[in-house]
Amino acid sequence: MKISRTANSVDKSMTMAITARAAEMSAAGLDIISFSVGEPDFATPPSIVESAHTALTQGQTKYGPAGGIPSLRQAISDKLLRENNLRYTPEQVVVTVGAKQACYEAIHALIDPGDEVLIPAPYWVSYPQMVKLVGGLCRVIPTHQNDNYKLKPDALAAAITKRSRMLILNSPNNPGGFCYTPQELRALAQVLKQTDIVVLSDEVYEKLIYQDTVFSSFAAAAPEMFERTITINGFSKSYAMTGWRIGYVAAPIEIAQAIERLQSHMTTGPTTFCQIAALTALQNTAEDVEQMRQAFAQRAALIHQRLTNLPDVTSVPPTGAFYVFPDVSLWYQRLGVAGSVDFCQRLLTEAHVACVPGTAFGCDNNIRLSFAADIKQIETGMDRIKTWLAKYA
Repeated sequence: MKISRTANSVDKSMTMAITARAAEMSAAGLDIISFSVGEPDFATPPSIVESAHTALTQGQTKYGPAGGIPSLRQAISDKLLRENNLRYTPEQVVVTVGAKQACYEAIHALIDPGDEVLIPAPYWVSYPQMVKLVGGLCRVIPTHQNDNYKLKPDALAAAITKRSRMLILNSPNNPGGFCYTPQELRALAQVLKQTDIVVLSDEVYEKLIYQDTVFSSFAAAAPEMFERTITINGFSKSYAMTGWRIGYVAAPIEIAQAIERLQSHMTTGPTTFCQIAALTALQNTAEDVEQMRQAFAQRAALIHQRLTNLPDVTSVPPTGAFYVFPDVSLWYQRLGVAGSVDFCQRLLTEAHVACVPGTAFGCDNNIRLSFAADIKQIETGMDRIKTWLAKYA
């Protein structure tokens, strides 16, 4: 049977593949410590669950508007003004089936075949695949550990061509665990304001920040770019609602309307009772979110401290999201491995620790560890990595 060229061009998610392999080994009776999963290990706050249950018992099981139920669009609009200093009307907000769909629909709405999308590496694994799906061209911009893997203005300027149509920024960052400062965002905007490039700003980890980090939405840090910014967010990470699949996009009205049209044919719209639960998340869970953030902050400090004590492993302190992205490339020759894929396969097979190869994120010198795991698991997993590396020292 013939499979389309588009479908064949898209790679499998390496993150999901590693997670599935670790699950298979666990099911076979092996004790696996997994640092591969990109979702909180906390339960969804009870008030959110209860609101969904109430909505179901009240018969909220029918189709909703393609762009989302009005009350949630209004609440998101209010949230963006209150928390992010961004003034979007409810009509400029589209509720989506997760932030992943928000990203894809935004790319689909703006990118034609041959258009170029600028993507700093490390990048979330799905961005290049989304660009491929619409026939766009990925122009990956390398970054450096000395810069905490952040895109610098001169590197951005050098990467721009006459085909460049969009820049994807993700802050706090998956997999890098860093967060751009307002000053850094403004410096990038100074480069972009001379162009017609649109910024897709993926801010889904905005509430998960640590140390003295200050989060800013791109369009708030650089208001001159507001009309060329698409703000992406969602409920999966900050509210432990990964399986509920509710995200949103806020954008200039022409873009929001285009995304809503696309969505009306893709999914009709997000699940109605899940949107009601998301409304509760915005209104009644600040204490739950802060408790989770504090737990992640403790884990971030621990896992970074353990990584810095490993010989010939370098790591940037995580200041956002729940990932660390250490450089382990000095071990490749000693282990006899070709890169991060082989490194992670050996680590899983020999030490029973699951991590994601950095090549999935455009950085083959690195691996990604998620600290969405409790303190005991982190300690045990890091002990295993230390013991495993010592065998090859």
